[in-house]
Amino acid sequence: MELATTLQYAGDPRQAAEEVAALESAGLDAIWVAEAYGFDSPTIMGFLAARTEHARIGSAILNVYSRTPALIAQTAAGLDAISGGRALLGLGASGPQVVEGWHGKPYDKPLGRTRETIELCRRIWRREIIDHHGITDMPLPEEKGGKLGKPLKILTKPVRPEIPVYVAALGPANVRMTAEVADGWLPTLFIPEKAHDVWGTPLAEGAAKRAPELGPLQTVAGGLLAIGADAAAVRDLARPLIALYVGGMGAKGKNFYNDLAVAYGYEEAAQRIQELYLAGKKREAEAAVPDEFCELMSLCGPEGYVRERIAAFREAGVTMLNVHPVGPEPAKLIETVRNWL
Repeated sequence: MELATTLQYAGDPRQAAEEVAALESAGLDAIWVAEAYGFDSPTIMGFLAARTEHARIGSAILNVYSRTPALIAQTAAGLDAISGGRALLGLGASGPQVVEGWHGKPYDKPLGRTRETIELCRRIWRREIIDHHGITDMPLPEEKGGKLGKPLKILTKPVRPEIPVYVAALGPANVRMTAEVADGWLPTLFIPEKAHDVWGTPLAEGAAKRAPELGPLQTVAGGLLAIGADAAAVRDLARPLIALYVGGMGAKGKNFYNDLAVAYGYEEAAQRIQELYLAGKKREAEAAVPDEFCELMSLCGPEGYVRERIAAFREAGVTMLNVHPVGPEPAKLIETVRNWL
């Protein structure tokens, strides 16, 4: 099992990069950079490439609406070049509130767009001449306004013809597609004890169609990390994140994270969290998050307990443990867990 952390989209990215460099020295294998509708992640990933030496650097996530497939492929190839082959491309559909509200694009065909983007990225990295007509047209045909476009291949030679592609997926159809065509999977609010019941069937169905050359699907998941006799109290720090996603990431009936909480068995709590959050009562929404939810998606407690949590994530198929160390010595936490894996 590998070890990773995620740079959040709030805060000072320069300070975060300095902290990540110290975590890399302590044994970190990968760094994921969130984007949402804050700072763009490619700029920060490029800065991280200059501040680190061996850790892989991934986007978590680039949405498939605001950038063309060709630009996404160029961005990943550029990061791979300046990092010496350390890029990871995390993709996803994001959600309609961000895509329509921030990027001004219709939220249509999320699965088709994701599948097509993966296919085109891989073809571009192989330096194929692209003549493709689907959701995206390359080149733009005359009947859609094209005049001078012609099939092209990427001008520069990518460092690697195959950059690992990870997909953020929660719904059954998206998880099925991810297990079929992606190198890795980026689930959110992952509870290892409940994961098989929610995603076991679509993962198996996708794996049955998976090309052998892709190898086993990699899974990235984890949570807050704190080790010590009083570390259980740190679990409460997960409340704002859970409340934000379950309550505020989408309207009623259009919130994938709320649907996930229901699938986990927290139907009543999920409804209450959403009602409170959308009413502007964020503190009350955080208080409504079940204690069990906070506990099971984190790794906070005495040493023996944290080791048990790591084993639970491993048993659930997690191949890269993605943690957020909490405490005065985050590098020491990373080094400790690194020695346990």
